[in-house]
Parts: sequence; structure tokens; C-alpha cells
Amino acid sequence: MRDDEATAEVAKNDVAPVPLRRRKAHIRETNGAHLLACAEAVFAERGLEGASTAMIAERAGLPKANLHYYFPTKLALYRRVLEDLFEDWHRVADTFESSDDPVEAIGGYVRTKMELSRLRLLGSKVWASEIIHGAVHMQDILNEHVKPWLETRVIVIDNWIARGLLAPVDAQTLMFMIWATTQHYADFDARIRALKGKRALSQKAFDTFT
Repeated sequence: MRDDEATAEVAKNDVAPVPLRRRKAHIRETNGAHLLACAEAVFAERGLEGASTAMIAERAGLPKANLHYYFPTKLALYRRVLEDLFEDWHRVADTFESSDDPVEAIGGYVRTKMELSRLRLLGSKVWASEIIHGAVHMQDILNEHVKPWLETRVIVIDNWIARGLLAPVDAQTLMFMIWATTQHYADFDARIRALKGKRALSQKAFDTFT
């Protein structure tokens, strides 16, 4: 084989697997996301102790072995669900940076938090349950990420108060109340539906609550 032919053959071999690798990567990403969504639902319904990887695999319509290919243990999968929820909430937190006007900044934050409660209702229940049970599996998330972010928001709110843009209020308490109120519509949706006589909370209902 001539040098130019050998070079062409090597180049072909280097290029040919790329589409296959991309397809495999896409399949892995799709299956991983599907498993996370199913795990979120099962953990919301059963809790960490009551859930099993067999239940999650059955919900996902995949063999249990496939689940363990992506997540070696139930705890690893549970932890990934918590991390995924935090990543969504952390993105929502960016809306607090959108304006130096407290009405716009806080209003935008509340609206996006309410929308996330609507879209990830089951995830919010998983998060709340973990907190209620002592946050054993996400202390690092709270200490290393949530706490520093909250401290920066307290500084911003105190600055608004000092400038006369916001009535005097304990900034931490204000943030706790926003979290409690917005996540209430996800965590306690069964009570809200029962009291309002509805089978499900619609987009219109969430808009009204917001």
C-alpha cells in the first residue's frame, strides 16, 4: 500500500467511528435523563427507603442491569436526582441578578420559582422529604452552594433596605418565606387540590397563585 493510500485509510478509520460515538453518547444521555425522571417520580412516591432500583427500572421500561450501568447504586441515583434539582434551582436563582429594583428582582425570582414548582412538582417533593429527614445526603450542597448564595442575597436585600427601596425586613426570613410559599404549591399540592376540589393544578391556577 502506498503512503498516500495508507494515510487515507487511517484518516477513514479515524473519522468513521465519530457518528457512531455521537449516537451512543446521545443514547446514553437520553437513557440517563429518562432514568432520572423515573427515579424522581419513584422517590417522590416511595421515599428513599421505600424505593428500589427494580421499581425505577420497571417505571423506565428498562432492564435493571441497564439502570446499574448508569447508576451503580440506589444511593448514587438518589444523589444525582438531588444534584439535578439543585442545578435547576440554581439556574432559577440567576433571575435575582436581573435587576437592582427589588420589585423586579424578587418578583422575577418568585415567578421562576413558581414555574419550577409546576414543572418539577415531584422533584420538589423529593427535595422537601430529604430536608425533613435531616438532609443527610445533601449537606454538602446546602453548605457549599446554597448557604453562600443565600448570604449574597442577604447583602443585596439589606442594601435595598438601606437605600429605602424596601421596607425593613429580616432578609434571611424573607428568603425562607419565598422558598416556603413557592414550594408549598408543589410539596402540598394534594391538600390544595382537595380543598379546591380539583384533580390537578393547571397552568392557569399556578398563574393565579403566582
